[in-house]
Amino acid sequence: MAGETILIVDDEEEISDLIALYLKRNGYQPKTCASGNSALEIVSTEKPDLIILDIQLPDIDGLELCQHIRRMTDCPILFLSCMGTDANKILGLAVGGDDYMTKPFSPGELVARVKAHLRRNRVIPSKTASTEQVIKISGLTIDLASHTLYINEKPVALPLKEFKILALLAQNPNMVFSLAHIYDLIWGADNIGYTRTVMLHISNLRKKIELDPSNPKLIVTIKGAGYKLNAPL
Repeated sequence: MAGETILIVDDEEEISDLIALYLKRNGYQPKTCASGNSALEIVSTEKPDLIILDIQLPDIDGLELCQHIRRMTDCPILFLSCMGTDANKILGLAVGGDDYMTKPFSPGELVARVKAHLRRNRVIPSKTASTEQVIKISGLTIDLASHTLYINEKPVALPLKEFKILALLAQNPNMVFSLAHIYDLIWGADNIGYTRTVMLHISNLRKKIELDPSNPKLIVTIKGAGYKLNAPL
């Protein structure tokens, strides 16, 4: 769907202008800013459909900025940084990013990833998933429309990625998903570091929904295969 607004947050004007040029050629509406504070103001008032975010900004670290943005919107966030180690990429995904590209980069590949994330953001994670908007399973009530989890009728706050993982497993009860499959469906980015990324989010999710996170009964590990959500047959 053409016409989506893409916010580019980068203090290097040449890079912002280059990205904006390629996005315009592909039918998008780019908007640029050079600081974290400006980005927060734009996000709060204009609700962009996707954000391309540099990490090294003059006022706010991009990783910290991502966490602030995540309190305001669930739109895809694509990090673009000169820091290209696996540890940097894993951290970027852990704080709420959806993808991570390093500079120098291919503008064509960047546009392709933008298209993929916008497309993924419009569709249900799994083709086999239940189409119900409210799922009640094993003491959990998962409202897909409002992205809200209730445990014994009490709301429990979940970051977006944790909610998406839970929704994926709940829509496909007793189905085993490998770490790579979960990563592809939820993040859709390069799979460097996917094992640690998925395991970290599963661990955090268990702390919120399991009576004993060290001995999980809801989201269980299937050795050598992945994870599944236990549900009565």
